[in-house]
Amino acid sequence: MRVRNRKVLQGTVHSDRMQKSVTVDVERRYKHPKYGKYIVQTRRYAVHDENNEAHAGDIVEIAETRPLSKSKRWRLLRVVTPAPQRGESAK
Repeated sequence: MRVRNRKVLQGTVHSDRMQKSVTVDVERRYKHPKYGKYIVQTRRYAVHDENNEAHAGDIVEIAETRPLSKSKRWRLLRVVTPAPQRGESAK
């Protein structure tokens, strides 16, 4: 059996309305090669969430995995920071 190092990314849950799936936004900042301005690029990934742990606004870690469906190639590792609950003031 071959063991691979798989990519691990951190992002924010955008949508949790599907069963066993969430959509995660991952931001990447890089410097423009000519002008030097920092650019923020956002990619959206479909992520497998077996136990429906993640909710909108949570910061999560995701890992690359084998294709699970037409669009899902990532799985949820853990919820790093849960989102504040609705109606609760941010402290």
